[in-house]
Amino acid sequence: MRDEDQRRFSREFKLAALARMEAGENVSALARTLGLRRKYLYQWRQRFRLGGAVALRSRGRPTKAEVLAIEAGSVTALPPGSVVMPAPAPPDELARAQRRIAELERKVGEQQLDIDFFQRALRQVREARPRSGVPGGTASTRSSRR
Repeated sequence: MRDEDQRRFSREFKLAALARMEAGENVSALARTLGLRRKYLYQWRQRFRLGGAVALRSRGRPTKAEVLAIEAGSVTALPPGSVVMPAPAPPDELARAQRRIAELERKVGEQQLDIDFFQRALRQVREARPRSGVPGGTASTRSSRR
């Protein structure tokens, strides 16, 4: 893993980079100047458009409030002292539907993994169980009465 893949950038750094990008600066030159990959700039821009400045987290998992705000698409407030950028466009029905489809596809995938796991477990249990009434199988058990 490269060093730049492990670096963490603050929200203010990301907002400043996005402001320069929105001002029309060449993305390749900007990425070289900042010492990062172009794809990060595009990812940050997409996250900002979907959830505002809150979506540009610096570390860790988003809090429940941040996730709800991002999903609602209503967050455009910037932290104090940060660069002012135009508010992102509100997510339309298509984007909301695509997110829902992706979420449901993920759930279907998880359920398929569960089904596969339980089918393998059931197969192993059936193979380990002694058979009776088949050639080479065990005879029926004795009665518990003596």
